[in-house]
This record gives sequence, C-alpha cells and structure tokens, in this order.
Amino acid sequence: MHNLEENFSPLGAMQPSATLAISAKAKELKAAGADICSMTAGEPDFDTPQAIKDACIKAINEGKVRYLAASGLPELKKEIVKKFAGNGIKTAPENIIVSTGAKFALFQAITTLCGAGDEVVLFAPYWLSYPEMIKASGAKVVEVVTHPENNFEPLKADLEKAITSKTKLIICNSPNNPTGAVYSLKTLQMIADIAVKNNIMVLSDEIYEKLVYNPQVKHISIASLNPQIADLTITVNGFSKAYAMTGWRLGYLTAPLWLAKRISALQSHATSNATSFVQYAAVTALEGKADADVASMIKAFASRRELICSLLKNVPNLSFFEPQGAFYVMCNISKTGLNADKFAKKILEDKLLAVIPCSAFGAPDYIRLSYACSEANIKEAVKRLNEFCGKF
Repeated sequence: MHNLEENFSPLGAMQPSATLAISAKAKELKAAGADICSMTAGEPDFDTPQAIKDACIKAINEGKVRYLAASGLPELKKEIVKKFAGNGIKTAPENIIVSTGAKFALFQAITTLCGAGDEVVLFAPYWLSYPEMIKASGAKVVEVVTHPENNFEPLKADLEKAITSKTKLIICNSPNNPTGAVYSLKTLQMIADIAVKNNIMVLSDEIYEKLVYNPQVKHISIASLNPQIADLTITVNGFSKAYAMTGWRLGYLTAPLWLAKRISALQSHATSNATSFVQYAAVTALEGKADADVASMIKAFASRRELICSLLKNVPNLSFFEPQGAFYVMCNISKTGLNADKFAKKILEDKLLAVIPCSAFGAPDYIRLSYACSEANIKEAVKRLNEFCGKF
C-alpha cells in the first residue's frame, strides 16, 4: 500500500519559504504582546503610490474585472516593451508574459524550460526560492560559490568548472538578494560569453533593478549586451519592490518566442491571467505617473543604507558586506561560534530581534538584515544586535 504522506512529486516535496516562516513567527510573537524588533521584511515599508491606487480603483469602477488573455493585457505588454527598451533589450508584445508576481514568472520559466537530467547553475548566496523551483522542475542544482572579496560576483574559472553537457540554465540575479551586489559589466559579459559558447539559457532576475545607490554603479541587463545573449535570455521583472506593490502580485518576463509560447500555455492552465484591474493599474506605473514617489523611496532606502552600515561597523564579532543595491545587508556571524539558524533562533529568544538566517540562501555563516523599515527600527535593531554579539 502507498504511504500517501511520504511519496510526493518534486512539486509536493518543496520546502516552505524560510523567510516567510521567520517573518510569520515574529508577527505571531508581536501579536502576543512581545516587543519584537524585526529586520526580516522583504518588501518596502511604503504605501503604493496614489496614482497607481487611483488607476486600480478607476479600472474596478469601469468594470474592468473580467478575464484577459492569459499572457497579459495588450496595453500593459506594450508599456513593458517600452520599459525593456530602456534597458537596451529589444522585444515585442508576443514575447511578454504578465504573471501573478515575478516569483511566478521565475517559477514558470524554470519549470517550463528544465526537467529531469538537466542542471541549473546557481550563484551562491542566492534567493532561497531558486533551488526549490529548480528541484520542482526535476533538474539538479549546481552551486557556484561567490565571495565578498570579489563583490559576491562569480569568477570565470568557477563558472567554467560548473558547466557540463547537462547544463540547461544559468540564473543571474543583479541587484542581488541577499548580498546587495550589483554585477559589473565585466562579470555579465563573462557569463554571457560562456552561455553563448555553450548554448545555455540565462534567467536574469532584475526585480531590484531600480534600487541601486552608488552613482558609480549601474544596473545592466545581460540581454542588452549583444543579440546572441539576447536570444538566450529570459529577463524577469515586476512591480513589488520599486513600486511598493508586493501584495498586488504582478510581474512579467520577456523570453525568446519559442519559450514565451510554452510559458503562456502553462499559465493558461495554471492561473489564467493575472488580476485584470491590477494590470490596468500597472500601465499607470510604467507610464511614469508614480516616478516621483519611486524616487522618494529610493532616496529613503539610500539614507537607511548609510545609517545601518555606519552602525554595524561598531558591532563586535560581526562583519558585513556593504550593499550596492536592493535593501538588505549580509552579516557574517561566524565569530560568534553559531551558525545562521542557531544565531537567528537565539537572538529572537534573547533579544526579541528577528533576522533572516542565510542557511537557506547557501550561506550558513551569514544572516540577512532588511533596511526596508524606519530609521528608528534600524537603530533599535543594531542596538540589540550589538548587545547580543558582545556576549561572545
């Protein structure tokens, strides 16, 4: 007789998101009255810009609440084509898929493209959902470890060593979660050259594109480098991070037409279209009507980044990588003698401070702090971190 509780498909064997679990635990304790200070947020703490909210309400009031084409609202797809042109990516509406969040766009791209016997190269540290998505497709994760002394960017020799005849996909995430690294032109060109030489697809997750703080550092889309790598690249983006629209669940991708058609077919059976009135609101976002709000958010994140980095310099038994983008700081806590999971558990118990352990991100000696929160919260968090780390 089958043991129904043990035998699962690759999809059924996926593990819960560690970041969401930690955040939920912190919220549960706070609801129970505990003085929780949380640095776990993977989302902006700002409200969605008013122009976007107004456009959504207008769409609802106008009855724009019915099914759309599975791949997306035509007006929105046209705006996405223009947006990608700004990145130097030439695409067309038929190459665009609008989905329920960038996360689902990534999931569909990976599970449509990859299967049993394939290998997917992942640069560690990585966003914790990538390996689960890869495993769900039946493919094998191949990690290429990156290091802070190299800006957490992959080295050519390490990537070349990871490539085999089974390599189907390389996942590239810049600006990066959890490191905050922004890949240089040299690194992106190296990845592109290897992908083109070996006829390997590249999945470029650019959800944090707008959140770059150093004027000397610029976000570059790998698909913009030359037509050869463009033909091999799936570029994913969305509205959650830059427009403070995490709960709206809207993302998009552009892919070679042969793959876009297959992803569209999958989406037509999985979710049908992303929410109709949300798509109408997203047109307003890409038309630039919320750009002033976005600029204000970026300015606030830049100020918070400077604050948290200045404070962390004084925390004993801890070192950190100064981020160039996104809204996270990776801290090495190995000098405490604790691994990331034990550290996160202990500091939550002792100091009521919630942090993300990076063990699920491929970095067991690190924790991740989010500065998508108030300056007062940052100061209190680092104060508790200082007290905790000072005990070792």
